[in-house]
Amino acid sequence: MIRTVIWFIYFWLYLLKSVPSLINVKRLRKNNKNEEADARIKYESNKWARSLVKLSGARVHVHGKEKIPTNETLLIVCNHQGNFDIPIILGYLDLKISFISKVEVKKLPLIASWMEEMNCVFMDRKNKRQSIKSIIDGAENLKNGHHLVIFPEGTRSKGGPVGTFKQGSFKLATRSGATILPVTINGSYNIMEANGNLLKPCDVDVTILDPVRIHHQQKDMDGIALANYVQEHIKKELNPIVGLKENV
Repeated sequence: MIRTVIWFIYFWLYLLKSVPSLINVKRLRKNNKNEEADARIKYESNKWARSLVKLSGARVHVHGKEKIPTNETLLIVCNHQGNFDIPIILGYLDLKISFISKVEVKKLPLIASWMEEMNCVFMDRKNKRQSIKSIIDGAENLKNGHHLVIFPEGTRSKGGPVGTFKQGSFKLATRSGATILPVTINGSYNIMEANGNLLKPCDVDVTILDPVRIHHQQKDMDGIALANYVQEHIKKELNPIVGLKENV
């Protein structure tokens, strides 16, 4: 309980402390110094995300980092176990990334401002027209060289089986030609969801799989086939009995 209270206090205090950096980023953007702005965003967001994970007591083990392409724009596709998946990916892949996020996040002060500077795309899944626009915007971000993260299950599995990947998200890859980087996260639900939303230390394994470029060769490959292809790769990598891994 004490760890959880301290974590949430730290969460908001750190955001308040980040306001001068946010103002600096906006000033750099205004002066067309986008490379400097991006470097500042990467530094601040990665540092913040890592500190949140460490304060929770989680120990993150990253495997396969050498598989990350260095000269390609990436659509990073992850399974989704818990709330900590975002800071884990943000803090431990060592990339300047953005996310497809639910539109409700725009209501959170400061968080939304940072996400806008990160080129995140907000999606309203209840509005089909707006969802299509979000896919188009996300594909444009990828075409412009911005790595983008998606959780195509659409909701947290909380340690259960991997949910069905929504094929609409994979239009981001077919529209932009971006390389898909599958990533598995195993154990993140043990930080919060498995404990009645109280934070507890645990081990989390993040595994980076081989990049997927099949849609580069098969130009007529649709979103359903591509979603199924990537989903199978991720399911094979995850522990066959997801959810029974013991806390450490």
